[in-house]
Amino acid sequence: MKEITLKLEGLNCAGCAAKIEKLTNDINGVDNANLDFISKKLKITIKEEKQAQSITDEIKTIVKRLEPGVAVIEKGHEHEYSHVHDHDHDHHHEHGHGCCDGHSHNHDHSHGHGYSHSHDHGGDINKKDVIKLILGGILFVTPWLLKLEGTSRLSVYLVAYLIVGAEIVITAVRNLFAGQPFDEHFLMTVATIGAFAIGEYPEGVAVMLFYQVGELFQGLAVNHSRKSISSLLDIRPDSANLDKDGEIMVVNPKDVHVGDYIVIKPGEKIPLDGVIVDGKSSVDTSNITGESVPRSLNTGDTVLSGFVNNEGLLKVKVEKEYGESTVSKILDLVENASSKKAPTENFISKFARYYTPVVVFTALAIGLLPPLLLGYDIKDWAYRAFVFLVISCPCALVISIPLGFFGGIGGASKTGVLIKGGNYLEGLNDIDTIVFDKTGTITKGTFKVTNIDSYDGLSKEQVLELAAYGEAYSNHPIGQSIVESYGKEINKEKIKDYKEISGKGIEVEIDGSKVFVGNKRLFVDNNISIEEKDSIGTVAYIGKDNIHVGTIVVSDELKENVAKDINYMKKQGIKETIMLSGDNEDTARKVGELVGIDKVYGNLLPQDKVRIFEEIITKNEGKVAFVGDGVNDAPVLARADIGIAMGGLGSDAAIEASDIVIMTDEIGKVATALNIAKNTKKIVTQNIILALGIKVIVLTLGAFGKATMWEAVFADVGVSIIAILNSIRALKVKE
Repeated sequence: MKEITLKLEGLNCAGCAAKIEKLTNDINGVDNANLDFISKKLKITIKEEKQAQSITDEIKTIVKRLEPGVAVIEKGHEHEYSHVHDHDHDHHHEHGHGCCDGHSHNHDHSHGHGYSHSHDHGGDINKKDVIKLILGGILFVTPWLLKLEGTSRLSVYLVAYLIVGAEIVITAVRNLFAGQPFDEHFLMTVATIGAFAIGEYPEGVAVMLFYQVGELFQGLAVNHSRKSISSLLDIRPDSANLDKDGEIMVVNPKDVHVGDYIVIKPGEKIPLDGVIVDGKSSVDTSNITGESVPRSLNTGDTVLSGFVNNEGLLKVKVEKEYGESTVSKILDLVENASSKKAPTENFISKFARYYTPVVVFTALAIGLLPPLLLGYDIKDWAYRAFVFLVISCPCALVISIPLGFFGGIGGASKTGVLIKGGNYLEGLNDIDTIVFDKTGTITKGTFKVTNIDSYDGLSKEQVLELAAYGEAYSNHPIGQSIVESYGKEINKEKIKDYKEISGKGIEVEIDGSKVFVGNKRLFVDNNISIEEKDSIGTVAYIGKDNIHVGTIVVSDELKENVAKDINYMKKQGIKETIMLSGDNEDTARKVGELVGIDKVYGNLLPQDKVRIFEEIITKNEGKVAFVGDGVNDAPVLARADIGIAMGGLGSDAAIEASDIVIMTDEIGKVATALNIAKNTKKIVTQNIILALGIKVIVLTLGAFGKATMWEAVFADVGVSIIAILNSIRALKVKE
């Protein structure tokens, strides 16, 4: 399997996009093709690499046939189109023009394979189109103002019709010969030529005129939302200040390599991930984490690309190539998110495919059956049929639904929540159970000594010293936190016969005394009686010369507001919360009670987590989400209906395995994601009801002769514009 990515520059027609996707899927050798209307990228998975070129050429032919004004750009050939598509800003900054309008300036560009295309630069408003519409409008009112009759009236209307509608008619005829008849060009052409045939000249011209005006506004609305989404992701750094032997060179971030040094001046975006080797400053991390509070950084701290340097001059040693850096990964995740379509989107594109032919044949039946079978006036019923055709275009749905989902994903990324696809965004609405990992998710994952008890005449300091010497060689977080708490130099010459006993603790000789540091089982094995301690956290017992001399409690702090966040999730419709922990059962249970989690499993090894998670999924009727910090949670994240990785930048495995990545360590962002999912679903549902509702009402009125072509044009283009503008609301996210 190989993947090809093509960019379709100038594509602004959602209906044509759906057709190109369908025809590409029908090509022999294509396993799967997915055209994302928002980023204009066509991704094709092919079975054999040797077919890549022939399949690419076939796609170019399809696009040229359906949309001659669209340029097909292969990955790696972007620079040949640098005036359209700055290869550094591989981002959607172009201005398109209305849906399916085919207006293009023909600038010929030879492609790498001698293939040439016409480009649709269409600025926000194409002057040629505006002139055409003004001219058409003047001619449209002329016969009425001059009270023209007969042939002169017909001639003026005909000229007006050709000025505003010729391109649509040509496209309709071309698509008819290309075997793709049922699209809006076809509907408009049949309806307007029909209007002329029955003597309704003004209405024939009016439909084309208002359709084109509507298309112009629709093009502006689509581009406005595309730009709103792109601007959310405008975190890509433009350049890097490379420090070469004390000389500063301004270069493309792609030309900087691991081990190079870069300088970041105040106010600049950090272009690549690295470590500060000189300087200190505060940085604005909101681009990446959604956090508004600046972070203070010193020499030795890690910085991520996309952060903005607020005040000091920083010198950074680069640790990741541009393609591997945080900004690049985020943009990649968000840009590719719209290729994973939500079930609603897939349903709408299938619906549109069958809906148009059904409407065409219904219109035919309305126009022919009553006059032929019941002897009604053919002119009256033909008019009703043409009105029916104009209303039926499914453009509003085909454009606004993907825009709604992409808006939701874009808005979420701004708050530091990366959602990898519309399917996951929609899937969040069906979640009724959330399973949390404990360490690093509910708790901070940083252990601190919180209590020391001493017995047998020893002071607390002496107990801590014994424990620190005992744990001097330990890699365990508990042991390390005891050593850290002791904070003094450890003379390792005093330590002899160091023995780690798996799952129990440590046995060691210190200054000739036998010392034990570990859990209850270690002391039972060595027949030492202990005074048991019950507390939240991990309890380490300390024994010296077979006597229990002290107890140290090490606990992991809870994250701020966890209880409040979990309570908020329950208010959003989550029925059950579960926690899985490797900690002992008692500690895990107490943490669960503190934060309000319904069910707790403790003492789990990584493989136990997967097994218990399988059981939870099998028992649950709804969908189950798993929230983990990713380092050892990858198997469970991958198994969940929706896997959510916390602070996911720390772990590449988590980014790979999860469906949603939360850039900060806050559990509250899970509640934000649930909120965004609900809001997006609401907007998408409103658009479906609005578009279909108005169409059904006007179609019914049209069939009964109560609606004219004017209402029909509103039901088509007007509704599209309203739905697109409504979709833009998905970008606004309430935390």
